[in-house]
Amino acid sequence: MEETAVEQSLEPLIERVSPELIAVTGDLTHRGRRREHERAAEFLRGLGKPLLVIPGNHDIPYTFPARFTRPWAEFERQWETVEPVHRSEGLFVVGLNSVRPWRHQSGGIRNSQIAGVAERLAEAHEGALRVVALHHHLIGAPWRSRKKPVARRSEVLAGLVDAGAELILAGHIHQAAVSERHEFEVEQNGLRGVTVSVAPGFGQPRPHRRGEARGLHVYEATPDALLVQTYVWRSNEWGLTAQRRFSRGRRPLATEPS
Repeated sequence: MEETAVEQSLEPLIERVSPELIAVTGDLTHRGRRREHERAAEFLRGLGKPLLVIPGNHDIPYTFPARFTRPWAEFERQWETVEPVHRSEGLFVVGLNSVRPWRHQSGGIRNSQIAGVAERLAEAHEGALRVVALHHHLIGAPWRSRKKPVARRSEVLAGLVDAGAELILAGHIHQAAVSERHEFEVEQNGLRGVTVSVAPGFGQPRPHRRGEARGLHVYEATPDALLVQTYVWRSNEWGLTAQRRFSRGRRPLATEPS
């Protein structure tokens, strides 16, 4: 596979940012074929950083009967599991499989999966950033509305928040969107900060769809805050498009001096 300029330039960006982990929230392939999975895995492993990869709705076979009899075979051939976990002293990430073979676009999360998240996040070191990653989005982006979010979105979001997640990652809609719990939930007794994020798409944008910039998010956590940086590909280079800083814990961010 011949790499394009955007793919070739990703490695220098990653070297500069130097992330502990690269989280990939699905849609590594178009039709879930073996060769597509092999190419995606080769590219991602070539970046030289630890990876946490979960499937998207395009990563399972498109045709019957394989879509229903062995939906995860090719994905697991490369990544072993559809629900990986990353553990370190400062970072704990739980991957969730939201893809359902009988749903072409929408996905789902079972209550048992949310209970499993709570059990795993309870193992995290004190002060570690607790992250949950799934494919189907929990918040929207302005340009497209037909991409369906995860089923029972409100219940799933509330369940992940109650399970202890501080940062919830998703993909699916190929657009960047970031929101924080205090922007959509009424303050009561000092709510714990939770950031909900959707990654911009990295693959080739489809020409008939407006609003599909190629990009990625970089997350940087301190004890008191979470910084979200959005990088977007601009013809021949990566541009830092936006920076957002959100509070961790129950205390609001300090007011900037006027």
